[in-house]
Amino acid sequence: MIGDPSEYPADLENQGQRQVDHSVMLIQLIYVSSAKQELSDAELDKILESSSHHNAGQQVTGMLLYSFGNFMQVLEGPAEAVDAAYNRICADPRHHHIFLLSREEISERHFEKWHMGFHRVTRLDADAHPAFAPLFANGFNAEQLGAKAGQAMELLTLFRDNN
Repeated sequence: MIGDPSEYPADLENQGQRQVDHSVMLIQLIYVSSAKQELSDAELDKILESSSHHNAGQQVTGMLLYSFGNFMQVLEGPAEAVDAAYNRICADPRHHHIFLLSREEISERHFEKWHMGFHRVTRLDADAHPAFAPLFANGFNAEQLGAKAGQAMELLTLFRDNN
């Protein structure tokens, strides 16, 4: 799995990247979007490799879920870097129907082990987590998640903890 925590030190501050300025405000941003077309494993691998590499240089961490042509992603890091990453995503022609679920200041990262963790959500995940299945069983339901943004974070955390 690209973005596997074992590939990255848990302490991102000491891995040869820029030193973290603890006075910089950290934010967490969560969005959902639809791919213009279903992506192959090779296309997803390419996106993940590029994202992970870019995020490492910007002190951005997070996780990407992919379900039936839909994305849910959480990005964490300095506000300027996270907002820049989100703006690139919004301009990416592979995405449409982008829906910002939340953008908030955080005191600590929740996905600090990954520059870009990843999980392809399947029907097996729906069977294993029936309480969350309505949120992702046929792709991510932006309206339902938007009404309950806290559930998006619970879902991301669930897959973080199971990867």
